[in-house]
Formats: sequence, structure tokens, C-alpha cells
Amino acid sequence: MLRLFALEGNVTRVAAALGVPQPTVSRWLAALSAEVGAPVVVKDGRGVRLTRAGQLLADAASSAMGAFEAGTRQVIEEVDPDSGRVVLGFLHMLGRSMIPELLRAFRFRHPRVRFGLIQASRADIIARLRSGEVDLAFFGPPPDEPELAWTPVQRQELRVVLPDTHRLAGRAEVRIAELANEEFVGLEHGFGLRQITDDMCAEAGFTPRMAFEGQESDTVRGLVAAGLGVAILPEVEVPSPGLAEISLSPQASRLVALVWPAHDQLTPAVRAFRDFASTQEA
Repeated sequence: MLRLFALEGNVTRVAAALGVPQPTVSRWLAALSAEVGAPVVVKDGRGVRLTRAGQLLADAASSAMGAFEAGTRQVIEEVDPDSGRVVLGFLHMLGRSMIPELLRAFRFRHPRVRFGLIQASRADIIARLRSGEVDLAFFGPPPDEPELAWTPVQRQELRVVLPDTHRLAGRAEVRIAELANEEFVGLEHGFGLRQITDDMCAEAGFTPRMAFEGQESDTVRGLVAAGLGVAILPEVEVPSPGLAEISLSPQASRLVALVWPAHDQLTPAVRAFRDFASTQEA
């Protein structure tokens, strides 16, 4: 209303613009003046003008309306499946090919959708899903929590990664128990692959001696190539130089899942990407 007074300078015209009787506008002005403890308009000839207090309130209202309008535009974009934003969490190793390929294919159909990408450990991603910071996530193994829903997207074979000079490097298969006396290189606690490694070794009757712990599989592979230990990692299409990657006996694998909050109160853009990703063959 004060913005109208700044433009019109007349109670009658302001009342007409608002579609209310003039006495109603006068009562609003009186109530507002009483609320702030100072007049918000004063007479100015045949009209009125804003006082300093009134001008400050009008400026604040203009700023608030500007922020509200900008926020409204953002919300409209957010709920538009063709121009919304998706915050995607995923494990570091999935950023090599799986995630870029999915994003490329999805953006071909929805070129205006924007993405925020968060690479972190399984535990960190789960926490961010719970807090709402992340909309969708890719990690393995899948969560066993009622507040999170998931669908399988990829099964990865796990292999023993050794320096190519290791005594077991020429083998076709290796049993986990044969690694009991080896030093391991692995991911930190909180990563799903670390839990899988610990569980597999426990089933074989030993606890792995972790000489080095990291946050990225490429770093782990580099440490193994340097002769600093052995590791259990997902199969890669092209092994790195200096490494031997050998199948486990019995064969072991990791299931990567697409995960989202079970309440399913997802924006259209997030739902569109979830539905698209869940139908892609990995």
C-alpha cells in the first residue's frame, strides 16, 4: 500500500487502486502508524506524502516484493520438469563414466535441466539425502533404511588388485583367505566398498591390515601399483599399467543403486531424472 502512496500521493486514488473504500485506507494508515510509533504519511497540499518512516517501510516492502518475485520465479523453474534443478550425489569412482554418460543422455531430452553434483562417501551421501541437500544418489551397497527407497542400476564384479610383480599376479582366480598376510590399501570407513572389503575378509577369518586409506579408487590403484599393498576394487575396462586385476573365488560383486527419499515428494525435474536413470541399462 505504501508503494502506492509513493506513486499516487492521494488517499482517494490509492483506495480506488486497491478497490476499497477511502475510510478503510485511512484506518490502515492509522493502524500502521500506531504499529511503528510514528506517522507514515503527512498532508502535502491537497494530497499526502510519505514521511521518512513511511519511505523506509515502502523501500523495505519493495525489496521484499522483489525477493518474493525472484523466489517465485525460482520455484516455477524448480517444479518445471524441463528447467528444474537436480542435486545428484554419487561415489567418486562412478564419476569416471557412468554418471557423465547418464547426464549426457538425459540432457539430450531435457537440455534446460540443471544439475548440482556432489561426490562423497556412501555414509556422507546418505546423510545428505536425509537432510534434503541431495535429491538422488548413486552408491553401493543399497541402503537398508525405511526412509530411503532404491532401485538397482548396476552390478559390478569385484577383483583383487595387485602389483603386476606380486606372487599371485599370474593367477586366474584368488581366494580372499590367500590375502590374510597381505597389507591392504583401501577406502576410508564410511565408503561402501570399505565395508564390503571388511565383511569379505571377516567371512574368510581375518581382519585386513590397512596400510593406507584413501577416498578415491584411482588413488588406491596408484598405491597398489607402487607396491604398497593389495586392494579389492570394482572391475575396470582397461587395467592401469603396473597392475594385475584378478577374479575372486567365489566371485564377488557390488550392487550400485539409485536412491531417493521414500516420501517421494520429488520435484518434477528430479522425478523425471529418477525415472529416466532407473530404466537405463548399465
